[in-house]
Amino acid sequence: MNVRWGLDALPELLGERPFLVASDRWTHLVDAPASWSEIPSHRIEVPQGSDSIVAIGGGSAIDTAKAASAASGLPLVSVPTTYSGAEWTVFFGVRDPERRLQGGGSGAHPTGIVYEPELTLELPKAETVGTALNALAHCAEALYVDGHNSEADVEALAGAQLIARWLPQVVERPREREARTELLRGACHAGAALGKSFLALGHAMAQALGGRYGLPHGAMNALALPPALRFNAEAAPAAVARFGAALESDDPAQRVEELARLGGFERLRDFGVPEEDLHELAGTVVERAGAKANPRRASAADVEKLLRSIW
Repeated sequence: MNVRWGLDALPELLGERPFLVASDRWTHLVDAPASWSEIPSHRIEVPQGSDSIVAIGGGSAIDTAKAASAASGLPLVSVPTTYSGAEWTVFFGVRDPERRLQGGGSGAHPTGIVYEPELTLELPKAETVGTALNALAHCAEALYVDGHNSEADVEALAGAQLIARWLPQVVERPREREARTELLRGACHAGAALGKSFLALGHAMAQALGGRYGLPHGAMNALALPPALRFNAEAAPAAVARFGAALESDDPAQRVEELARLGGFERLRDFGVPEEDLHELAGTVVERAGAKANPRRASAADVEKLLRSIW
């Protein structure tokens, strides 16, 4: 992946006729012959004559662009404005404008990433904390998911340390460029860890919740990661302990809960998730790829217990 810092580096990564995928807020940043501003979208089409795709925005914009890249075969350059890490993978979810999951796939062609901290300075607190906790979940899961490896471990530990250190400072001083830059560096490491590994149970729960109710993926990860860590501590104690050390905590699940509360994320009920749906939700979670790649196999009954613990 060609990773650059600063918007000045963007033009050299694009073709002569880039197709821009971004909300109206960001369209002024790139002089593109054609653009798409419905974010997220399940009906995007790449105009004829486009020779590259550039996505500017959070995970929804980048996933929309990844769907277009997979369908067209065109290279994709992403400029993330949150900490989600979507820019690092070939996988994507397809959502409609109401954020309901309509499908997904793989086969995108990400070739470059440009990080610009200035674009994160106005990111609201809930989105800041939510997407940073999504990145932190990438770090945790990279350390113990089936197929984890030493290269991903290095990125995961670096990302976890930076996110845990700088997220509270960003919440306290949201327009301080140094804090935003260091948090974005943490998200960069977390994305690299994700790109070299895979997702596990926490993400499977978050994806099921977000896809069913149209809830923010970051907030769902913030709630789902602590019970997943506690569940996995039995099967992967060394990995969970290494994650805790990066957070400077003997109780990493509790530390994640503390970080989640910075964004106001405490219980599923606060997001309108019906308690009577938890049994059915648990059955969908165990069928997801992340649950199957978890180091400790979880039954539907196990997952229902975990969901109830955060309801």
